[in-house]
Parts: sequence; structure tokens; C-alpha cells
Amino acid sequence: MNFPQENSLDNWLETNANPEIDKFLERNLAITEKVNTVLKERGIKKGEFAKMLDKKPSEITKWLTGLHNLTLKSITKMEVALNIDLLNLEPAYIYLGSVPGGSKDLPNAIDKYEDTYYSNAV
Repeated sequence: MNFPQENSLDNWLETNANPEIDKFLERNLAITEKVNTVLKERGIKKGEFAKMLDKKPSEITKWLTGLHNLTLKSITKMEVALNIDLLNLEPAYIYLGSVPGGSKDLPNAIDKYEDTYYSNAV
């Protein structure tokens, strides 16, 4: 299978760049990643977390996707329930680009990426 030399998603993102949307996604992903990590570390199931917040499990699932527009009220509810700070987080970066060499070199590219980029960003 041959992959295109240019990634159309990358091209669209470059052409339609919006710093406000980028910042929103960055912050939302950082918040939801932190909550998901804390829930996992503490062994709290999403259903239990929903009860802690007096919310339906489906609403909590939507909140924790990273794409839901969290309100300051919902962020504060999560902070209080988990006794954590969600507004002073460093964003976690997710690589959405293409892999040089295509799929045949994917395992090697993943190893190099984790070793050189991800471990330095955390």
C-alpha cells in the first residue's frame, strides 16, 4: 500500500489554523487527560465519578472525551471531587502527523518518537 506524500489533514490544519481553537483543544485535552489519569490511578470508575459529581455517567463520558466544551463550573466540580488543580496544567502533546517511510517503518518511528519527543515533553 502506498501512502500519499502529502497529508491532507496536515494541509487542512495549516490552511485553516485558528490559534483560539488550537488553545481550546490544547487546554481541554490537558484537563481531560489529567482527570482520566487521576481516575485510573485511584481506581475510580466513570460511573462512580458520575455519582461523585451528581451527574449521569453518559455526561461524564462526554466531558472526558477532550472535545466537550467544559464550563468553569464543571471543571470546578471535578477539581473539588478529586481534590486536584485542573486550571494550572501543562498541555500534553499528541502527534497527528505522518510517519516518514509509511507503515513499513511504523514500529521504529513510534520507538524513536517516544524516546525523543514524548519523554522530553513530560
